[in-house]
Amino acid sequence: MSSSLVNDVKTLLESRDPGQPEFHQAVMEVAESVAPVIEKNPELRKARVFERIMEPERVITFRVPWVDDRGNVQVNRGFRIEMNSAIGPYKGGLRFHPSVNLGILKFLAFEQVFKNSLTTLPMGGGKGGSDFDPKGKSDNEVMKFCQSFMMELFRHIGADTDVPAGDIGVGGREIGFMFGIYKKLTNRFEGVLTGKGLDWGGSLIRPEATGYGAVYFAQEMLATKNKDLNGKRCIVSGSGNVAQYTVEKLLDLGAKPMTLSDSDGYIYDEQGIDRDKLKFVMDLKNVRRGRIKEYADKYRTAVYTTIDSSKSYNPLWNHKAECAFPSATQNELNAKDAQNLLNNGVFVISEGANMPSTPDAVELFLDKKILYAPGKASNAGGVATSGLEMSQNSMRLNWTREEVDSRLKGIMKSIHKSCVDASNEYGHAGNYVMGANIAGFMKVVRAMTAQGIV
Repeated sequence: MSSSLVNDVKTLLESRDPGQPEFHQAVMEVAESVAPVIEKNPELRKARVFERIMEPERVITFRVPWVDDRGNVQVNRGFRIEMNSAIGPYKGGLRFHPSVNLGILKFLAFEQVFKNSLTTLPMGGGKGGSDFDPKGKSDNEVMKFCQSFMMELFRHIGADTDVPAGDIGVGGREIGFMFGIYKKLTNRFEGVLTGKGLDWGGSLIRPEATGYGAVYFAQEMLATKNKDLNGKRCIVSGSGNVAQYTVEKLLDLGAKPMTLSDSDGYIYDEQGIDRDKLKFVMDLKNVRRGRIKEYADKYRTAVYTTIDSSKSYNPLWNHKAECAFPSATQNELNAKDAQNLLNNGVFVISEGANMPSTPDAVELFLDKKILYAPGKASNAGGVATSGLEMSQNSMRLNWTREEVDSRLKGIMKSIHKSCVDASNEYGHAGNYVMGANIAGFMKVVRAMTAQGIV
């Protein structure tokens, strides 16, 4: 029965979703994990729950015309994938990046369904975005694009329908521009977007939450071995929100973060990225929107390495350390990188990005039985705090920083326990991939089954 499910899903993907490798990768990973569950529960196979869960409830595509500062008309493509609403309104980020296409957003939306399920909060899964590139654009150009984008998207979202957030290329600036035009178009001030500014409905800890959560999850994994993060050397990829706040929380817990990166290259600072250096990075990336190379120009303790795409590995992952936090983008860490991490002493990996490790890399981590957390579990802190922002908006309340952080810690602890319990139940103790996929899947399936064939 288990091989039958996996084979049927593979055939279905190849026939119905050609040219979407990231979506295939995400779906097959979950199918392989949950096959034992479906084998134990043949009624789920008969009801074709997996075939339903892998098909989006709704896919929206639209054109986004806008005028740049030179007076030229530009046309981008917009998307919203409303994947599954069995346990709550669709919830998931918007990504603005040239790489955005239907397959990538379907993969992200599919992952989001299970991630949101694990948070214990009532949120379905969705994802969206555009192939627009905000890098190098003026604030005025970004505003014009965001307004045009929302002039179509507003028809499909709402506080109890679909609540987007930010993602790569979509930060506080973009959320603000989109919320402003949504409010004008609908004449409603409601919690339709998360990641809002603190003065107009945002939540404390929301910018920090994904990075903080990934570190909290690593701490939970280490606790199962009676260890903690204090004194551990850490490799972090990326230099956006997730990476920045991963570094911040690592410093809080006594660890030593040593790397950051962007699409051009990475810095390695053997002495560690301290709070003053992190403050420089935050100004560099969030205000001046510069490149990480400037870190090495300022701090002589750091070495900058340009990324060479012709190489079969990324040297970022080839440094002595105990912990790694892939926090940039999907499939950034391949099997060669995984072997380099293991050779250099890394035994804890907590993913801050969505599916940053290739299947071969994941297989290697699982074979070596290191503490490896897949993104749908370890980076769920961001969407969890988005859910807490939704709760605050609904109640017209603002919680303190301490209260939100306490709730975030509790949610990450609960996610960790769910993963451990599910992996133990199905005979795969210590396998957080199996645990996360099964625990997330079963909650959604129970809701879908109760609601009938819809």
